[in-house]
Amino acid sequence: MLKRISVIAILIFAFVFTTEQSSAKSNTDFIQIGEKLIYEVSFFGIKLGTVKLVVLGYDTVNGHKTLVTKAYMNSYNGIPFVDLNVVFKSWMSPYMSYSYKFEANTKEKKCWRYERIMFDYDHKKITLKGYRKKKQIKNVTIHTSRKWSDGLSLFYVARKLLNIKKNVSIPTIMDKDTVFTTINFSGKKEKVDIDAVSYPVRTVYFNGNANWTGIYGMTGEFEGWFSDDKARIPIKAKMEVYVGSVDIELIKWKRKGWKPPK
Repeated sequence: MLKRISVIAILIFAFVFTTEQSSAKSNTDFIQIGEKLIYEVSFFGIKLGTVKLVVLGYDTVNGHKTLVTKAYMNSYNGIPFVDLNVVFKSWMSPYMSYSYKFEANTKEKKCWRYERIMFDYDHKKITLKGYRKKKQIKNVTIHTSRKWSDGLSLFYVARKLLNIKKNVSIPTIMDKDTVFTTINFSGKKEKVDIDAVSYPVRTVYFNGNANWTGIYGMTGEFEGWFSDDKARIPIKAKMEVYVGSVDIELIKWKRKGWKPPK
């Protein structure tokens, strides 16, 4: 179910809503097609698994141009209290203001569960459908005049609004619930240590509250540190899940011309 879904959940990340009309292109120049970011999730030093985020390119959904991203979340073998194998895909507006489509594939024991959200703003409705073993298990329609974000697109919205220095809220679709995520973009500069580089990374700090329950029980307060440069790469985050507070840390990346800023 989509309540278990949302990364970015694992990561972090983020969360805000602005209209596409008020979005400035200069706030989205961090996007690089082909970018790949890999994170490791740990709990009190126990390494639980990884999250990989990829920017795929552009596509069209119901006549609207969209930016397409994908996330892969996997737990390590042998972890007794974590079994996670999830793939998300999000089609969002080119300026990352809201979502047009979201898909999730979640492995449940020996079968996969597929779920899809279609955001039909032209007709002021959202449809949520779910399937297991090709059998439909969910069919929900929400009538709304708002524009919404999904769990994956929020990660990119956070990067976009990193430097606005204000508190924001974002309408968020989580399962069939319409909720809000709040975040305080304080603009505070901090240095963060990660194992992937030999020097402290220059970052911008934010914190917030997820007023919903996502994948592996992710909910409540969170913190994030994104790179203090044009790329705005998430470097590290802390989130609350079923087992407690987990750390999410950048371990690998593929982005032309980028390295963590000193």
